[in-house]
Amino acid sequence: MNKPLRRIAIFCGVLILALLVRTNYLQYVRADELNKRDENRRVRIERYAHERGNIIVDGNPVTGSVETKGSDFKYKRVWKDGPMWAPVTGYSSQAFDASQLESLEDGILTGNDDQLFFDRTLSMFTGDKKQGGNVVTTLNGAAQKAAFKGLNGKKGAAVALDPQTGAILALVSTPSYDPSVFAGNSDKDSEARQKLLKDKDKPMLNRALRETYPPGSTFKVVTAAAALENGLYTDIDAKTKSPLPWRLPLSTQNLDNEGTIPCENASLREALRWSCNTVFGKISDDLGNQKMIDQADKFGFNEEIFTPVRADASVYPKDNRPQNAMAGIGQASNRATPLQMAMVAAAIANDGKLMQPYMVAERQAPNLDAIYTHEKEQFSQPLSGENAQKLQQMMETVVETGTGRNAQIDGVTVGGKTGTAQHGLNNSEKPYAWFISYAKTDSGSPVAVAVVVEDGQANRDDISGGGLAAPIAKAVMEAVIDSKK
Repeated sequence: MNKPLRRIAIFCGVLILALLVRTNYLQYVRADELNKRDENRRVRIERYAHERGNIIVDGNPVTGSVETKGSDFKYKRVWKDGPMWAPVTGYSSQAFDASQLESLEDGILTGNDDQLFFDRTLSMFTGDKKQGGNVVTTLNGAAQKAAFKGLNGKKGAAVALDPQTGAILALVSTPSYDPSVFAGNSDKDSEARQKLLKDKDKPMLNRALRETYPPGSTFKVVTAAAALENGLYTDIDAKTKSPLPWRLPLSTQNLDNEGTIPCENASLREALRWSCNTVFGKISDDLGNQKMIDQADKFGFNEEIFTPVRADASVYPKDNRPQNAMAGIGQASNRATPLQMAMVAAAIANDGKLMQPYMVAERQAPNLDAIYTHEKEQFSQPLSGENAQKLQQMMETVVETGTGRNAQIDGVTVGGKTGTAQHGLNNSEKPYAWFISYAKTDSGSPVAVAVVVEDGQANRDDISGGGLAAPIAKAVMEAVIDSKK
C-alpha cells in the first residue's frame, strides 16, 4: 500500500474508532441523563403509552387512567374525588410532570422501576402489554372523608395518625383542587393550572405538610412535657409557682390570660384544663430557651419530616427571654405544621414513644405481588412512659371538664387540647383555631388528630379551637374507631 492510501486508511480507522467511542459513550455513560431531558419526547411518549398503576386506599384505587384524544400521549391520569385525595397523591400531568406520591413513586406507577425489571422482561416474551405497579397507602377512607367534610372548604388542614405505628390515616388540606383538570397537555389544561396558581386561596398549597402556623395553646402540652421531663414539676395536681399578675421577663408588660379563669398558682392539670398563659409562659421562662428547644426537637421540631412526601420543618426558635416565654404558649416565632402537632398528640397517646409517620404501606408489582412492605420505625422518645401517662390524665381532663368538651365520644376516652393562635401584627388578623387529640380504646390508642382552621368568614369572638376544630377531630376519631369494629 502506498503512503497516501495508508494515510487515508488510518484516518478512516480513526474516524470509525471515534464513532464507536462516541456511540458507546452516549449509550452507556449519558443514557440516563439523555433519557431524563425534557427535550427527549420519545421518553415522555413511552411514559404515557400505557396505563399508569394506581394509588390504593382501603383496597380500592383512588386514581385511574383514560385514553387521551388528539395527542401522541395515549393515556392520562384521572382521580376519584380528586380534591379530597390531592393532598395525599399530588398530581401527575403530561405537561407539568408530577408531585408528591405521584412523583416519588413514579417508577413503580409507570412500571419503570428497577424492582419491576423481571416483570418487564417477562412481558417481552409473553407479549403482554407493559403495566405499572400499585402504591398501597395507609390512609383510612372514612377518616379522610370525615376530615374533608368537616373542613367544608374552609382554609385549614387535618392530619390523623395511628400512634402505635405512625401510619397516616387522614391528610386533608382545604380548599383543595382536582388534579384531573390539568392532567393532559392541551391549552385547556394549561389554563386550568394557571387559574389554580393565581387563586388567592392557594388551593394547591398542602397546608397539612407545607404550611406552618403558630400552634397557640396546643403547644402547652409540649411545655408541660418539658416541665415534667426536666423535673421542674412532678405532681400534676400540686400547685405551681405561678403568680398573678405575671410580668414577662425583661419587660414592662404582664402576660394576660383569656377571661377570668383560676390560673394563680394553678396545678399543671388545672392550667392545661383552663389554658393558663401565665403558668406555661413562666414554665418556659423557668426552664430557659435551650431546654425548651431540646424538648421540642424530641417531638420533631426544627427538622423536615419525610412521609415519604416532605413536610416543612416546624420551628421552635432560639430566642431571647421574653420571646421564649411567648413561644412556650405557642406564640412569638413558634410555628408548626398540622402533621407536627399530630405527632405531638400521637407520642403522648403512645406512652411517650413517637413513631415515624408514613403513608406508603406497600408497593405492588402489576400482578399485585408485594415488592415492598413498610416496617414501622421509632422516630424518638420525647418523654418517659410515666410522664406521658401524666399528660394523658391532663389532656383527658381538658375534654371531660375543660375547653375540649366538644370532642367527647360516648364510651371512648378522649384526650385533647384546644388552641386559638394569634395571627397578624398585634393580633390584627382573625386567629387560627386548633385542636389536637387522641382516642383510647381497650387495645390502646388507634388514632391521634390535629386540626387547624383558618376561618376568615367567622365572627372573631366565635373563633376557638373547641368550637371550630374539636368537632372535626371528633368526627375523624369516630370514623377510625368505627372502621375497626
